Amino acid sequence: MLLIDVDGPLNPNAAKPYRRPEGYETHWLMTPQWEAAERRRLRAWGLPNKAPKPLRVWLNPAHGPALTALPFDLVWATTWEEEANDFLAPLLGLPTLPVITWPDPRPQPDDGVFWKTSKIVSWAQGRPFAWVDDNITDADRTWVQAHHPAPALLRHIDPTIGLTADDFAALADWARLLV
Repeated sequence: MLLIDVDGPLNPNAAKPYRRPEGYETHWLMTPQWEAAERRRLRAWGLPNKAPKPLRVWLNPAHGPALTALPFDLVWATTWEEEANDFLAPLLGLPTLPVITWPDPRPQPDDGVFWKTSKIVSWAQGRPFAWVDDNITDADRTWVQAHHPAPALLRHIDPTIGLTADDFAALADWARLLV
């Protein structure tokens, strides 16, 4: 399985705001989750009648075919949850993917371990997995190694550039090692 985060790996949201990375296209999306958050923010600023702005998302259309070419079952591991299927999969040419759902409210990090990590290990149920996310650290790798009996590749993705050819090659190489 390849567990895919959106913001960072697919949407390099930490890139300079007006410097779209090469190969990416700009999309303006108004997902229900984003709209609700924007409306809360506008109310908090005393602007309850102001229309929320859509979310700017940068996506590389080559990533969809590159992901489906990998020898993995693809799974969304993103706070976009089902909205990734509704809004992003069509733009990337991906089919509807399984989605890991997250608790609300989000748990607090524990000893430097990212809050998604324990849920991902629980969801994997002892199966091998690779995970791409911009919040992965050595603390997560150590925790997964101690709590997950199967092979796991936790690949940190630079959120200023998103997934690269090197990332796709590393994922493919790791998958070949499992065969």
